[in-house]
Amino acid sequence: MEAALEAEGLAKRYGARQAVSDLSFKAPKGSIYGVLGPNGAGKSSTLRMLVGVLKPSAGHISMLGGSVTRSVLKRVGYLPEERGLYRNMSARAAIAYLARLKGMPASKAYKRADALLEAHGLGKVRRKKIKTFSKGMAQKVQVLAAIAHEPDLIIFDEPFSGLDPVNQRTLEDTIRAEAAAGRTVIFSTHIMEHAERLCDRILLIAGGKRAFEGTVNEALALAPSVAILETDGSFDLAATLAPKGFRIAYEREEHGAKRWRAELEGRDGSRRLLAACVEAGAPLSLFEPARASLHEAFVALVGAQAAGEQR
Repeated sequence: MEAALEAEGLAKRYGARQAVSDLSFKAPKGSIYGVLGPNGAGKSSTLRMLVGVLKPSAGHISMLGGSVTRSVLKRVGYLPEERGLYRNMSARAAIAYLARLKGMPASKAYKRADALLEAHGLGKVRRKKIKTFSKGMAQKVQVLAAIAHEPDLIIFDEPFSGLDPVNQRTLEDTIRAEAAAGRTVIFSTHIMEHAERLCDRILLIAGGKRAFEGTVNEALALAPSVAILETDGSFDLAATLAPKGFRIAYEREEHGAKRWRAELEGRDGSRRLLAACVEAGAPLSLFEPARASLHEAFVALVGAQAAGEQR
């Protein structure tokens, strides 16, 4: 596969603390690539090294077919974790300004800014100052500023942070559209659900080290099989079956039924669980196999303590 970005042996040390250690991966051209892990795993340090904000302590980066030079970085769009816009600028001026810094002519930059703002529901406020915007609106402007110059490679650091569910979905659509246009999108997140819906390939980081690199389906194949169960009334399925060695987590209650998620061990795990439910007299109203989540795959790869709480 042709790589839009490749890192080999990437490392970053802050004094005595090793934030990133011997990290190697390739982001295929035209793909959506997720850099995933709990807070503090080393995701932001990794992305900052990719775009030249931080100098690696060790390792090599190849970007868009060559070394990371100033001319190459003009073909890159970057959304940093620490958001920052000139608050006294209007939305269109801020987007056009950053596009011009990347080499886009002024007339084209303003036309591009207006088109992006209109397409993302901000056309009516494009001349208003950013300081009058909500946090979510300002973040949307910064996302648009990162893609305004039509870069070949887009790197977003925690782009979904601070967005409500509606705007998170809108950003997902934007990422898909950029990839459909032939651009490569790399984004970091500690929310696994975004990666499940979006990514072609993922890099899982724990403690600054690579825990997994590959497709989402390859990661999910490493997770334990699971089943979804529902019980009527107040029956506590998890407490009842825990002494028999079953790991069952309560999820929610709907219309008087409790929903549970159980891990299945071995090829006959489903049969053994169902038999245990029947033996315990569990008032089952649902029992079905389910697709494992990326969070469960991460826990299986690095352990619950290392994975941290992703939800």
